[in-house]
Amino acid sequence: MPATNSEQPGRPALPAVPTLIPVPAGVIELRDARSESMRTVELQAFEIGRTAVTAHEWASVPGSPEGSGDTAPRHPVTWFEAVIWCNAVSDAVGLRRAYLIDGRSVSWDVSADGFRLPTEAEWEFAARAGSTEPRYGALGDIAWSAGDDIAGPQPVAGREPNAFGLFDTLGNVWEWCWDYADTARYGDYRSLRGGGWADREWSLRASVRRGSAPDAVLEDVGLRVARGVVGAPGVDEAQGWSARADRERADVRGPRPVGWTPLRFEG
Repeated sequence: MPATNSEQPGRPALPAVPTLIPVPAGVIELRDARSESMRTVELQAFEIGRTAVTAHEWASVPGSPEGSGDTAPRHPVTWFEAVIWCNAVSDAVGLRRAYLIDGRSVSWDVSADGFRLPTEAEWEFAARAGSTEPRYGALGDIAWSAGDDIAGPQPVAGREPNAFGLFDTLGNVWEWCWDYADTARYGDYRSLRGGGWADREWSLRASVRRGSAPDAVLEDVGLRVARGVVGAPGVDEAQGWSARADRERADVRGPRPVGWTPLRFEG
C-alpha cells in the first residue's frame, strides 16, 4: 500500500488514502436483463475500498473541490469527477495513473497500479463476497435504505460488513463502475451499483445495475475505488470489461428501437 496521510517536516501532508481490502481471484456470473443472457467472468486478484470514498478522503486530495470533511460518503460525484479524482490521488501518493483523459474521452491503462473505479464484475464479486443470495445479510443489518427514513447518506461502516470486510456495498450511495451501462441503448452512460439511502428493497441487491450520463449530478451517487494491475500495457480488456465488446454492442444495424442512442466510437 502507498503511504497514508502522516505529515513529515518540510513535506506536504499526504491525502487520507482509502483503506483497501484484498479480494482473491475468482469467477462470477453476470446477468444482462435486457438480453436475458449470462456470462462467466474470471477475475484476477485485486484490491477494493473497504468503504465508499468519504468526504474527508475526497477533500484531502490536492486540487479536489471542497467537501464537508466528514465520514459520510462523498456525494454527489459525477463519473468524470470520479476518474479525475482517482488520477489525482494516484499522483499524490506516487502511483501510475490508471486513466488517460482527453476531454470526454477516457481510456484505462490496465497495467497501471494507480487508483481506479472497479469494473462491474469486480464490484459484484466483491459485494457478494461468496454469497449467491441477493444480499449478504438482512437488509436492516447491512444497508441504509428507504426503510430507515433518513434524509441523506450516513457515516460509512455503520452497519455489518460482508465476508470480505467491505461495508455499505448495498445502500448509502450508488457507486460508479468503469463499464458502460449499455453502448447500444444508452450511448455513453456508465454503470452504477449498490443502491442508495432512499432506495427500497428491490434496488438493494447485488445484481441490480443502473446507468447514468458520466456528467450527471445525482445526489445519491458516490464512488468506491479499486487498485490492481490486471493486464499488460496496451491491452484493452480486463476483469470482465472489453473495449471490443463495447464497440460490437454499439454497432446497431437496421431500425433502432424507440429511445435507443447507440454510442458512436471515434476511429
